[in-house]
Amino acid sequence: MFAIIETGGKQYRVCVGDVLDVERLDAEVGATVSLKVLLTGEGEHITTGAEAEKKAVKATVVRQLKAPKVVVFKYKAKKNVRRRQGHRQFYTRIKIDEIV
Repeated sequence: MFAIIETGGKQYRVCVGDVLDVERLDAEVGATVSLKVLLTGEGEHITTGAEAEKKAVKATVVRQLKAPKVVVFKYKAKKNVRRRQGHRQFYTRIKIDEIV
């Protein structure tokens, strides 16, 4: 059985036991979170719409982490204009426990 979930403006295909990194969630390590379901499937049987929204995916927060730093460097040739900026995205690692 699988489900398509939505979190952080992105969609993921998950099965029970999957571990994935999603946009940061405000939850403590070890806490259980419920995620919005868009579609579920079992074999060739697929449910969408109102039936799928009744279901939920329960996941446990494994870890809060940060991605590697990305350096953004902008410049204009021959104008002595230089701009350096860094970004480091926050993620939450979750483990899918069950699809209810």
